[in-house]
Amino acid sequence: MLTLEAAEAMAGRVLAARYPDADAIWLTGSHARGEATAGSDVDLIVLYAQLPQARRESFMFEATPVEVFVHDPQTLAWSLNADIEAGKPGMHHMVSEGRILGPRPAAAERLQAQARVRLAAGPPPFSAEQIDSYRYHITDRLIDLRDERDPAEVVAIGVWLYLSLADLMLRGRGRWAGTGKWIPRHLAAIDPALAQRFTAAFETLFARQDPAPLAALAEAELAPHGGLLFEGYQSQAPIAARLAETPEAG
Repeated sequence: MLTLEAAEAMAGRVLAARYPDADAIWLTGSHARGEATAGSDVDLIVLYAQLPQARRESFMFEATPVEVFVHDPQTLAWSLNADIEAGKPGMHHMVSEGRILGPRPAAAERLQAQARVRLAAGPPPFSAEQIDSYRYHITDRLIDLRDERDPAEVVAIGVWLYLSLADLMLRGRGRWAGTGKWIPRHLAAIDPALAQRFTAAFETLFARQDPAPLAALAEAELAPHGGLLFEGYQSQAPIAARLAETPEAG
């Protein structure tokens, strides 16, 4: 496992060996946070003055797995804006917490300062349409779980509910949502007891096919937003959602 100092030194060697014309490089992720484990890869963001398009690369460097996000200021700004629209600030975290190296760091430092301000401001609030969508689809999956089902179907429904209910719980409290391992971390940061209840509800569903704790949690979380929703729900398709010509039957 690399120390912070060793990871920073490696980032400099990656920059010199693979991206010699770049302006700057961030060491980010678990190594920048001091949370790296033996299996952690080295996460880097490389910033050029201008690129035809952004890209993501993974490779081995000095027997260490490395993941690199290659950007210029405009493509990185687009990625940060996509974070805001999704309500999941993965790139904001990487840019904000990263340690910047390289010969021309000014643009990277400016983008980092902007990302930190936006991250602290929190996500945009849900619209009424978004809230109703979560209410309806969570209700619909809970109805599915009331019936006797094949265990594989219960798992599939539970996976969908895990992601969607976590989004509602976090965004509904004005917090950024997360993906993967960040979901329990974000929930624990706002309320450890709530995070434990969330995890226990899904453990009960997956291990014993018992949806009762999950249904109780979901109904409690939906209550401040108007509760369960099925009767009367409507969702309008975009006006442009049509083909000019219908495809011919093959």
